[in-house]
Amino acid sequence: MDTLELLAHPVRLRVVHALRGGRALTTGQLCALIPDVSKATVYRHVDLLAAGGILDIADERRVRGAVERLYRLRQERAGIDTETARALTPQHHERAFAAAMAALIAEFGAYLEREGSDPVDDLVGYRQHAIWLSKDELVALIGAMQVAVAPLLANEPSRERTRYLLSPILFPAEQAEQAEQQDPR
Repeated sequence: MDTLELLAHPVRLRVVHALRGGRALTTGQLCALIPDVSKATVYRHVDLLAAGGILDIADERRVRGAVERLYRLRQERAGIDTETARALTPQHHERAFAAAMAALIAEFGAYLEREGSDPVDDLVGYRQHAIWLSKDELVALIGAMQVAVAPLLANEPSRERTRYLLSPILFPAEQAEQAEQQDPR
């Protein structure tokens, strides 16, 4: 299975999200973080991600006669590079986007079902904004977002930190020619 095939599944994406930040977790710990998915399903997807080189075994230990493995994400394998993205068909992109949205919806549902979840107090946001950008402005926006977010990706889990999902989604909603026809300023 190639990297896109491995990552274009909502449960596998949720496993990848759970292991971000340098975490090493057992499959049992992953099941606790993804409680709305059956244990058998989580185990199956962890096995696929490990076999595909997305996860490494960080450690093994004996627990009650069985071998328990701690899994760690291989950051360099947990994404799609630009060259691969260019080679994808529109159908591949649509499938990957649908998987990402399904994972996001499932994560949000799991958050809402947790006791004590409070979207206002937790500063939950899901706004959408339509903005007009030139190519240069778009590149500048992406750069500014990378400058703001990149240092935070190195944060490790701690008692003071809560794991948040940040899912920037950016695509042209219409072509420049269409906009010009509607409002020829």
